[in-house]
Amino acid sequence: MEVTARAPGKIILCGEHAVVHGSTAVAASIDLYTQVFLHISTTHSESDDGLLRLHLKDMGFEFSWPTGRIKEVLPEAGNPLSSSPRSCSPESIKAIANLVEEQNIPEAKIGLVAGISAFIWLYTSIHGSKPARAVITSTLPLGSGLGSSASFCVSLATAFLAVSDAVSLDLSHQGWLSFKEQEIDLVNKWAYEGEKIIHGKPSGIDNTVSTFGNMILFKSGKLTLMKSSMPLKMLITNTKVGRNTKALVAGVSERTLRHPDAMNAVFTAVDSISKELSSIIQSPVSDEISLTEKEGKLEELMEMNQGLLQCMGVSHVAIETVLRTTLKYKLASKLTGAGGGGCVLTLLPSLLSRTVIDKVIAELESCGFQCLIAEIGGKGAEVCFDNSS
Repeated sequence: MEVTARAPGKIILCGEHAVVHGSTAVAASIDLYTQVFLHISTTHSESDDGLLRLHLKDMGFEFSWPTGRIKEVLPEAGNPLSSSPRSCSPESIKAIANLVEEQNIPEAKIGLVAGISAFIWLYTSIHGSKPARAVITSTLPLGSGLGSSASFCVSLATAFLAVSDAVSLDLSHQGWLSFKEQEIDLVNKWAYEGEKIIHGKPSGIDNTVSTFGNMILFKSGKLTLMKSSMPLKMLITNTKVGRNTKALVAGVSERTLRHPDAMNAVFTAVDSISKELSSIIQSPVSDEISLTEKEGKLEELMEMNQGLLQCMGVSHVAIETVLRTTLKYKLASKLTGAGGGGCVLTLLPSLLSRTVIDKVIAELESCGFQCLIAEIGGKGAEVCFDNSS
């Protein structure tokens, strides 16, 4: 049994940080993906060696565990339940930690441990201890606020469920295929369990955007799926500056305690920006003029949101460098995610020439930044059985 699955990364278009204080935020999928190729041995006569293998192709790492060893330390592996997502118990977390430790992961790559643990948990919960090989590739930069861990968990859950009894898919379908409504919900629930292993208490926003694609409006824990009616393209600049999300969130809360009235006004303004932005994106576009008009409004809203993020104290010298550079070309930018480094979004209007885009990218890359161009609000998790995609 073979399948390829992919799941997109995400950006926060507006509302980050303020969402913690009750404001609305908007997140969207981007066409940068994590992809999983999965081969499960269905008979003992196959040339499998009784191993569960994980190949992180981009990093050049391969890990493997004898299925007998997995059965021995993980009792759940003997009772897979693909249709009912379950949380990883503290006992199972310890057992998985032992399995991962046996791989002697180099100290410099210790950050991979959580992802490998999520892989073992998701696979054994859905398929027990069947021998298999999973090969993972990604076009998403890691740890830069573009939802790489959620994309990883969603693509795993998609691949594992696609060849389980919990879903029924058309195996003869050529090209990429989406799950049905109820089944895609199951993917999201399993991916969330993987995210919990990686992040402890994730909001569920990243995995939901990656699973369903398109855009999501979220406020006070409530997620609403949204459909964009206009093509949106962004330049995503990865400053490559690492940041501590927890410390940045805490910093905003401390500032709010010191200046409650001013900061609450900031959060109210962000809430209005998110609502206006979502209504612009969802309203129909009749022609090129109305598209240009809408893009102009979105640029203003992005600039306003960025100004408010600066008020919250979450900008960074590298972010400011990107803002100054793109402003020279009359382009609007804002940070996305936690700030303090990470990534910056720049709206690329539909009539902008490729020459200008290339100039901006060259200038940003000369500062040591990484530039990616992404379409915003595309499809979510998909599978492919012909393995030619």
